[in-house]
Amino acid sequence: MARKIGPNCKLCRQEGMKLFLKGRRCYSEKCVLVRRDYGPGVRRKRPKKLSAYGLRLREKQKVKKIYGVMEKQFRRYFKEAKRLKGMTGENLLLLLERRLDNIIFRLGFSLTRAGARQLVQHGHFLVNGRKVDIPSYSCKVGDEISLRSRSREIIGVKEAMKLSQDREKAPWLEIDQENFKGKVVRLPKKEEIALPIQEQLIVEYYSR
Repeated sequence: MARKIGPNCKLCRQEGMKLFLKGRRCYSEKCVLVRRDYGPGVRRKRPKKLSAYGLRLREKQKVKKIYGVMEKQFRRYFKEAKRLKGMTGENLLLLLERRLDNIIFRLGFSLTRAGARQLVQHGHFLVNGRKVDIPSYSCKVGDEISLRSRSREIIGVKEAMKLSQDREKAPWLEIDQENFKGKVVRLPKKEEIALPIQEQLIVEYYSR
């Protein structure tokens, strides 16, 4: 299975914004953008003007990095979004938000989506009482996601749950931290995703 390798902090510097790929470090003064808020390989801070194509490409790359999706899979999501009713860009974000690894991150069981992806692959979570080890599994309204009883002592999970108490909760998810479970009560709205994404630029990129 293809996966991204390399330093995560470099990806944040490329986009000029926090993508929250390093967990605890992203919330502290150790974040690389606090010290070097310019692109990798740049010695001095110079404003870089992008072409129209460059702007659209960067937006696509940014969303791929946030959700940890490779190009081939991301293109499939876009094609599926086009087939659905409504705005293609909003459909695309909705499909990405419904990924199991993203929902586990939103529920606060992991500090990063990459960490949530690893937990899913190792079989630590159940969906409606059945083990699911596919991070891209698309959750539906009414699905209940729970942490297996034998996995509730994982230090990383307990730390993430403690730190996530101060993080803004997703209003479309119902969280029961005491019982290590959550539920998809409805589909998210665009304004509730709370990410600096201009999805229309991605639509224009693939429509060129």
